[in-house]
Amino acid sequence: MRAAGVRAIRVAAALVALAGLAHTLWSGVAEPGVALAFGTLITVGELARRHPRPVPRPDPRGGGGGEPAGPPAAEDRHPAPLGSAGALAYALLGQNGGHSTHHGVLQTVTVVVAAALVGIVPHVARGRGPALDHVARRVLTVAFAAACFQPLYNSGRLEEWVGQGPYLVGFLLFLLGLTALCDAVLAAAPAAARTGWPYGPLLRDELRAQLGIGSAICATGVVMTLGVAVVGLWALPVFSVPLLLTQMSFHRITAVRTTYRQTITSLARATEIAGCTPPGHARRVAALSRSVGRELGLSERELTVLEYAALMHDIGQLSLVDPVPCGATAELPAAEARRIAELGGEVARRTGVPAEVAVIVERQADPYRDQPVAARIVRAVNAYDDLAGGARHPGGSLAALERLRLGTGHDYEPEVVESLARVLARGGRSRVVPVPPG
Repeated sequence: MRAAGVRAIRVAAALVALAGLAHTLWSGVAEPGVALAFGTLITVGELARRHPRPVPRPDPRGGGGGEPAGPPAAEDRHPAPLGSAGALAYALLGQNGGHSTHHGVLQTVTVVVAAALVGIVPHVARGRGPALDHVARRVLTVAFAAACFQPLYNSGRLEEWVGQGPYLVGFLLFLLGLTALCDAVLAAAPAAARTGWPYGPLLRDELRAQLGIGSAICATGVVMTLGVAVVGLWALPVFSVPLLLTQMSFHRITAVRTTYRQTITSLARATEIAGCTPPGHARRVAALSRSVGRELGLSERELTVLEYAALMHDIGQLSLVDPVPCGATAELPAAEARRIAELGGEVARRTGVPAEVAVIVERQADPYRDQPVAARIVRAVNAYDDLAGGARHPGGSLAALERLRLGTGHDYEPEVVESLARVLARGGRSRVVPVPPG
């Protein structure tokens, strides 16, 4: 069903684009200067597009990774913000320097598609072209915005209802809010089909992402529309500068986060290099913990904190004189496990990670009812990986999950264990069948 939904989105986008092209070829281009100006802006935005980082799908069999399949990070959901803002501005354009425009819905779609295709050609030539779903989303969201605005404006009904003052600005902001909602709905569908994760949490993540760069895109689109309506096309380069600066800031923040994550990952590998834990253990626990956290509805920030804590959960073993055999802390006595967890929290604090990360690490040995949700997740996933040995032998995953289920009375949160089972079942490699609670 999810794959059918993705195909429906692509087919709808293709039909809308073909209808726009046919109409424009038949009727000609209205206001070609305006179309060229906005087309150029969209093309420049596509040329400056950012290439999203792939998010690895956790591999229940271990090995420290998997194929790129997860949803993009929050800062990667709008890889071409300037092009998106230009497209929305053209869709909502009613006047150019005080003179009414008449380009309509289908020409809007044609100009946006043509400009976007020209802009992505260099990326495709380098083998880094955008995903087809991104293009389909752009077509449908622009068509939605234009269909809600152009007929009302060109018929004069919008001016009768709201006039040309502040009420028009409010209407444009409301319309862009609906467009952002439409974009989030369309973005969550391919992510659900690609990952197999529930649609609801993915939609919530997309809506949260709209509050960041998505808000800047919508605001810039409105400002461009109003600026061109008053002063003409000279407003386009002027009002593009703030969004370009915002895009540069996002790129810099993303680079800092990437470096920070790489530093924590390298620090987590210290336990493997020292022989305290099996190869890939920290990365497996981090990947599965993040998937379980998403299954439980954690926010993007909470998922990041969870990932850092999962990477560092065994860091306390570096302080031990005698290493734990195979690094398996799940079978240790409570006192020894608590001592390792407290050592790990102390080490984590010295690394400068957020305080929440150190708290999650040092509370790994507490009874699960006293732990925060992230600590419950890391504890259960760590125990699963210890018991299954990376799922390197037949039946290992199923046996490990049964052990966790038997321990849900005291050691592990039942909801976390069942969420882990569902994540592993969707992975298609572990031959695990989730059992409903109770």
